[in-house]
Amino acid sequence: MRALVVFESLYGNTGAVGEAIAEGLRSAGMPVDGGPITRIAPQAASGVDLLVVGGPTHAHGMSRTRTRASAIEELSTSFEMPSAADGLREWMRQLPRGLGRRATAFDTRFHKPVAMSGSAARGIAHRLEGHGYVVVAPPESFFVTPGNRLEPGQLERAEAWGADLAVSVGRRILGAAPAA
Repeated sequence: MRALVVFESLYGNTGAVGEAIAEGLRSAGMPVDGGPITRIAPQAASGVDLLVVGGPTHAHGMSRTRTRASAIEELSTSFEMPSAADGLREWMRQLPRGLGRRATAFDTRFHKPVAMSGSAARGIAHRLEGHGYVVVAPPESFFVTPGNRLEPGQLERAEAWGADLAVSVGRRILGAAPAA
């Protein structure tokens, strides 16, 4: 089994979470490739058993040209930022058909009820299903402060989520019964 973890990261938080998820998958024995959408073509998803896609929540959903432009003006990050015109929405439009392969989604957002903050992960999961992927875990959110810093413990939670995901997907692929 092989996984691909890709993300759009404008402030660096989603990238750090994506890297922690990849580390969790690796720690559970799953080979992983990953990185920002600026370095990984959508076609790379065609040869993996599990696709994990993440993005920041902007204006109640996935980022848009307008929200990316605003973020780019505000600050630079340690990750390769997409141009304001090219983000996760555009990357996903080029995603090959999933043909029943497994996928899941994550986001970073403020720690508020989803009705107040929105969730990019929900939109990502919906688009993955539209491309023929089977979403194997509910969309997951990792939380940032109003100052756009990850809340304490989020990277550890992301790594644990990645490890749990590897075990769960491994069971499904092997047809084993869930652990008691």
